[in-house]
Amino acid sequence: MELEELCKSEIEKMESILKEVMVKDVRALEVYNLALSYFTDAKHFFDKKDFVRAFEAIVICWAYLDACLHFNFLEIPEEFKKHFTV
Repeated sequence: MELEELCKSEIEKMESILKEVMVKDVRALEVYNLALSYFTDAKHFFDKKDFVRAFEAIVICWAYLDACLHFNFLEIPEEFKKHFTV
C-alpha cells in the first residue's frame, strides 16, 4: 500500500472513531484535545500532499487516544478497540 493510500485509510478510520469517543474523565481533556489537533494536522498535511507529515500526525493522534484508553479516561465502542492496544 502506498503512503498516500495508507494515510487516507488511517485518517478515515480515525474520523469514524472520533465521532464515537466519549470522554469519561476531565483529566483526559487536554490529551484528547491534543489528539484532535494532530488529527486536524493530519488532514491538513494530507490535503497538501505532504504524506509523510500526515502519517506522522495521524500516528501521534492514535498514540494519544491509546494512552487515554489505557488510563480508562475515554470510552469507545467495542468494535473500535481492535485498533488499539487495550
